Amino acid sequence: MTANKPWDTIIVGAGHNGLVAANYLAKAGRRVLVLEARDEAGGQLELHAGGQLRPDIVRDLDLARHGLPAGNAAPYISLLPDGRRLVLSTTDDVATRESIGQYSPKDAQRWPEFCAFMERAAAFLDAAYRTPMPRLPHVSLAEGLPLAKLAWTLRRLGGKDMFRVIRAMSMSTVEFTEEWFESEELKAAIAAVGIHGFTLGSMSAGTGYTLMHNWLNRGGLAHRAGDTARIGDALVAALKANGGELRTSAGVQQIFVKRMRATGVRLESGEEIRAATVFSAADPRRTLLGLVGAPELPPEFVWHVQSIKMRGSLAKVHLRTDGSHGLPAGTLAIAPTLKYLERAFDAAKYGEIAQRPYLEMTTAGDIVSIHMQSAPYKLRGADWADARADVERIAVDTLAGHFPALKASIRETRTITPMDLERDYALTEGDLSHGQLILDQMFFMRPMPGWSNHATPVDGLYLCGNGMHGGAGISGVPGRNAAQALLKV
Repeated sequence: MTANKPWDTIIVGAGHNGLVAANYLAKAGRRVLVLEARDEAGGQLELHAGGQLRPDIVRDLDLARHGLPAGNAAPYISLLPDGRRLVLSTTDDVATRESIGQYSPKDAQRWPEFCAFMERAAAFLDAAYRTPMPRLPHVSLAEGLPLAKLAWTLRRLGGKDMFRVIRAMSMSTVEFTEEWFESEELKAAIAAVGIHGFTLGSMSAGTGYTLMHNWLNRGGLAHRAGDTARIGDALVAALKANGGELRTSAGVQQIFVKRMRATGVRLESGEEIRAATVFSAADPRRTLLGLVGAPELPPEFVWHVQSIKMRGSLAKVHLRTDGSHGLPAGTLAIAPTLKYLERAFDAAKYGEIAQRPYLEMTTAGDIVSIHMQSAPYKLRGADWADARADVERIAVDTLAGHFPALKASIRETRTITPMDLERDYALTEGDLSHGQLILDQMFFMRPMPGWSNHATPVDGLYLCGNGMHGGAGISGVPGRNAAQALLKV
């Protein structure tokens, strides 16, 4: 039985980060067991319209050989009033400049320069995510050298772009886009990507940084077309090829701690499994306060964990249609103006569902998937049992205003609320990022100051989920970095 095998490492959660970490460890010769509460691997992959692991992860784990196809570039289409559209692409410069030129010839001329800057900024961010973050304020020589290399990478951007990147990280997307463009339609389309997935508005400080983050993960403005489930399938196949084991329907109830050292886990079935090291791909709060427990941790550390800002604020509406919905392929957004985005955020800020929400849509055959921002986990004067129908109505009515054939084509609707995300996907407060990606929860302050190196006060317990440095969205970075941190010990 599994319980009698001498495992080196147990990994809690078979989401993309847990599987990435498991693959790196198994490939290095560690005996790895991955435990997943649900009946299938993949975690939140199915919640994302698209995604791509970082290229070095795909190469290191040879995932192409295990069935992972390359994502295809797709257009980003902003749906505007009166049937107008703004079609943006980072691969078709001529068509994009023609589309932008309808609103501003000057902006059309600046578009290539903007894309080139964003690619350089994303490349720097990628380098930053590959750099282990030290536990400030104490930085050893071994930790300082990677930071010095990162500083040199930033310096090589050149004086102009170096300062642009640094400034943009703390700016709002309103401020950032206004430095580049004049047309409201283009500024809002770009700004929407900066707040996608986060409880932020276009005027929120730090959304310049989240714009760069999402641009890096997407490879531009639009999601890469492809089935995100294939990512999980490829990672599972690679894990088995590397000698690791995956068990589904095996929820972890407790992480055992003895004398401040992790010693294994207890499953919800009562089964106990021992291992010298435990990785958790669950969010930090669920891992440390739920699976470990506050009594096992230093009081000040517990306070910091409790202070991690989650604040989930999104819902998903999936429509199965007869195929006549009328939506084109690509990533579609309803974000006509910067004020529209900010007002939608205002609703969520006060515990209300936005009546005029920022939406992002993708299609897969007869399936239409709607990402609805500004649907807060904590509702004022209502609960999600009753509000589910409101989300469906608002999302469908808003989208049908642009595609009149949509309503008649719908055959089945599935809505996922923030409460569903917490209950069914173990996402605290429905936060896909395991902690908001905001200025005081980024880089060496992620998930909290002093604990950015994947370790915890419990020896042998490591965090490898989206709540760590480089996390939020689909990239596999936290899983890769956590595994590398252990392998260097």
